[in-house]
Amino acid sequence: MAEPPRSLPPKWFYDARGSELFEEITRLPEYYLTRAEHEILDRRATRIAQNTAAGTLVEFGAGSSRKTRTLLDALTEAGTLELYAPLDVSRSALEEAGQALCRDYPALHVAATVTDFESELVLPHGEGPRLVAFLGSTIGNFTPARRRDFFAALRAVMAEKDTFLLGADLVKDPDVLRRAYNDGRGVTAAFNKNVLHVLNRELDADFDVDAFEHDAVWNAQQERIEMWLRSRRAQTVRLQSLDLTLEFGDGEEMLTEISTKFRRESLIAELNLAGFEVREWWTDSARRFALLLAAPDGR
Repeated sequence: MAEPPRSLPPKWFYDARGSELFEEITRLPEYYLTRAEHEILDRRATRIAQNTAAGTLVEFGAGSSRKTRTLLDALTEAGTLELYAPLDVSRSALEEAGQALCRDYPALHVAATVTDFESELVLPHGEGPRLVAFLGSTIGNFTPARRRDFFAALRAVMAEKDTFLLGADLVKDPDVLRRAYNDGRGVTAAFNKNVLHVLNRELDADFDVDAFEHDAVWNAQQERIEMWLRSRRAQTVRLQSLDLTLEFGDGEEMLTEISTKFRRESLIAELNLAGFEVREWWTDSARRFALLLAAPDGR
């Protein structure tokens, strides 16, 4: 963050307010990703349950676990699931989701963990094969190098009969993508600017939130959406906890999130390189979003 061009890791988004705003984003008409992924899960969850026979469902970036209930229902119906282990950086989201799941699935053991799985990837132990889910196209927030490291680290801790369920948003009309991250109600803008509230609280900073504006652009060369915060004026920001002073010029931008969009061949190639065999590839009816099921390739 100190040297221009400045950037922030997306994990700073997800305090309690950030999690609420993201849940609101998933219901926006412009934001198709959640609906597309739900469509695939509704159609394929039974097959996923049959193909994995998972006794444990581990979910990275679980958040509210709302989208996961289709999987939980299918695995429960199949009679294999004993443990649901959600992992997330947001304690409040995990606590709220955990209470609801314990109420709605009284026979299911729920073991939530507050963790930054990007820095330390450890899979919870559980009964039977583990199904590791990483939904919502959060993988798109990773740079190519971070994706490579993440896939390799995950493969290293997976057992022979474990499986990996990955959600990935696909390359499409840039206008559709831009609208998904620049919604008419300004919810995404509020979500983006909320990161400054988090920095003010967690790092004893003095960002003037109203002195920044949201922008989301399509980077055609890298096939990704980039979210930026642009300074409305020249300003000085102090982060007391880091003993750091930042100078922003009028119009200077700070990158807050990338959201890579994928093509089938290149994503499968990345997983193959890390030691995964992609066994299933499904899309929604409009072919906007993909859900794939992979397994260790036996190396």
